Amino acid sequence: AAPWNTSSIKGCKRFLDKIWSMSEKLIDGEGVRPELEAVANRTIKKVGEDIDALKANTAIAQLMIYVNALSDKGGATKAEYEILLQLLNPFAPHMTEELWQQLGHTEQLAYYPWPVYDEAKCVEQTIEIAVQVNGKVKARIMVPAAIESADAIARAKQEPAVAEAMAGKTVAKEIYVKGKLVNIAVKG
Repeated sequence: AAPWNTSSIKGCKRFLDKIWSMSEKLIDGEGVRPELEAVANRTIKKVGEDIDALKANTAIAQLMIYVNALSDKGGATKAEYEILLQLLNPFAPHMTEELWQQLGHTEQLAYYPWPVYDEAKCVEQTIEIAVQVNGKVKARIMVPAAIESADAIARAKQEPAVAEAMAGKTVAKEIYVKGKLVNIAVKG
């Protein structure tokens, strides 16, 4: 048994209010935008697995990540919003059924097929890595996820702040930690 804490209800209400307000300002576009494919597919996968494992908290946390990603991109297209409603339906059925009807659907959301994810699209195509010179972060760059070491180091050296920190010094060592950072040690 755990003590009931009513202050937690405020956070739940804010999250559901945010989802409701998204319905009022859907953006134009067909399907899921390419820059959101990875987060959408990861969300479908994680929520489905977490529901099967009875892990509601982590499923909701992933839905929050998805909602924040949609908000960061200026809102949701109809398809992106439909995915959100389908995944949220087991947790907030009355609200999601109402929003589903407002989108123009006549069938009940509870009987609609669960969204399917593409395992290949669950991986980010581009990643952000830190660039350090002598252990101090000088820049953050976006690179392809599959970038090779030499290409990552070359791309890092093109950053103005990195070039400035390296000016007039000799490179002692260059290290690329895949998907994390480039570290350039300089002397002089």
